[in-house]
Amino acid sequence: MTVAVEATDLGSAIDALDARYPGFKDRLLDANGELRQFVNVYLNDEDVRLGPGLRAKVSDKDEISIVPAVAGG
Repeated sequence: MTVAVEATDLGSAIDALDARYPGFKDRLLDANGELRQFVNVYLNDEDVRLGPGLRAKVSDKDEISIVPAVAGG
């Protein structure tokens, strides 16, 4: 699924998605406003946890991928 939003950083992109899809943000962020452990977020194929996180700057050409972690046995 592809959704276009206007944002200056990853945090504001998540806010924009939550405005369009209420409850979206609660599934991604914990009570401290940090990404939940079971959610992987990539900005142009780079793991945002290894960089500035939610403060990562975004532009109109950037692609944000949100991937739930999957475990099994």
